[in-house]
Amino acid sequence: MECAAKGSQRRCSGSANLRCDGCGAVFYCSASHQISHWNVHKEECGRLKRQMGCVELLNDFPFTFSREATYQVCEKVETRCSLLDKLGIHRAGIWICECSCGSSVFSLDHLRSEMGWRLSSRLCPCKEPLSILKKQLCSWSDYYEWRGIPLDSPVALLLHWPLTIYQAIQLAFAKQSIIETTDELCIHYLERELYQTDVFGELHALLPGVQLHIDFVGPAVPHDRDGETIGLYSYAQCTEANCCCKTPKTEFSSHTNTDTSSKITLRFHSGHYHDRYEELTKEFLPDLIIAPNAGIAAYKSWLPTIELIREIEIPAVFSDYCEEACHLAANCIRSVTGTPLTIPVQLNPFRQPLAVEDTALLLPCYSNCFLFGI
Repeated sequence: MECAAKGSQRRCSGSANLRCDGCGAVFYCSASHQISHWNVHKEECGRLKRQMGCVELLNDFPFTFSREATYQVCEKVETRCSLLDKLGIHRAGIWICECSCGSSVFSLDHLRSEMGWRLSSRLCPCKEPLSILKKQLCSWSDYYEWRGIPLDSPVALLLHWPLTIYQAIQLAFAKQSIIETTDELCIHYLERELYQTDVFGELHALLPGVQLHIDFVGPAVPHDRDGETIGLYSYAQCTEANCCCKTPKTEFSSHTNTDTSSKITLRFHSGHYHDRYEELTKEFLPDLIIAPNAGIAAYKSWLPTIELIREIEIPAVFSDYCEEACHLAANCIRSVTGTPLTIPVQLNPFRQPLAVEDTALLLPCYSNCFLFGI
């Protein structure tokens, strides 16, 4: 942990081992640093204490590996690497970016390859569901039961990406920002990371009968992929050679750049959203903007994007790693728009069930953990 007063006038005297007795979320290198920082910390101490009181709720998942993936990662008994290794997916194909050592060997070639689940068909949603989704999914338990996947399957560690899109759409439906009976949706997806696009094929099952156009926009999109379009015709595949998921769904590859008839079309755009918006909207106006793990308070580049979203009046749903990040984001949004959030900060039932390591605060952090919107 870093000293919460790091960067103040006096240099840190050593490791940050002195924990705030009030909130239990921040550490200091010395009593003198803690005392000098109180004028700053007193504004947040009570709020962080309340958030620390929600630890059990945040760590509540139905999986057989839940304790190792939550408490034990937070307490450094497990690492993401060691857990993925126990699950048999460490640095394997589509899972390569789920730990720091995998990310270090990630290359652009991985973005272009169909890596699949690296799991048996019993453990992954590699084919059509047995029944069409007739009621709203409200939890990972609902999803796993509907898809017939056992709770020892780790697929939720990646499926939080498409399931968070699903949840954002449900929130927009509830606010009547999107017509619920629509058969076509255009989503602008503001992403600072670009991995694992194959898992978005699960949106076939989650949104049956809906033609989806998703524009991935962000500085993490490689320049040589700018303007590229791919169609997702099927689900990420299992490891079994004779499984029906290996049957071609179309004469085109799932990563062809020439066919646009797919029910799910992904387009890639390099750069910041506010710089690319006019070009993006030449063909489709967005129905919804989604920004996963946005970090609005951490990146100055969000200011012109928030101003743009206010002007165009398109509903936008954001996620972030912890409630405190959402609180700070809401303050930033309010300072730009002059209005409060239209979708209040709320826990995402489809947050990634694997804790983030080495966080700035002791608060449990998960990818796509909380949602809010304007």
